[in-house]
Amino acid sequence: QVQLVESGGGLVQAGDSLRLSCAASGRTFSSYAMGWFRQAPGKEREFLAVISHNGGHTYSSADSVKGRFSISRDNAKNTVYLQMNSLKPEDTAVYYCAARILGPTMYPGGYDYWGQGTQVTVSA
Repeated sequence: QVQLVESGGGLVQAGDSLRLSCAASGRTFSSYAMGWFRQAPGKEREFLAVISHNGGHTYSSADSVKGRFSISRDNAKNTVYLQMNSLKPEDTAVYYCAARILGPTMYPGGYDYWGQGTQVTVSA
């Protein structure tokens, strides 16, 4: 069992930066690939980025965030991060982290555990 708790969200202005954190319980964090997703009201959950269990591989396919968002992890701290720069109003959403015991994937259904989400609101 892995419990995930996101933090770092809030209300910011367009152009600002935020770093989201996702703290995991348990001693097996380093065994899990970790992903970040977001969901805006009325929209489907959107994949943002994923990082392999040891941090050796990262992937982001979302054109909307490429070059602005980056994922990293610190296995000693059981934490994965999402650095978000040059935020835009369209980045407003609830942001979720997720853990997957198998290799990285961009598909939400492939994840084993989810956090409760943290709200990010970007004003124009």
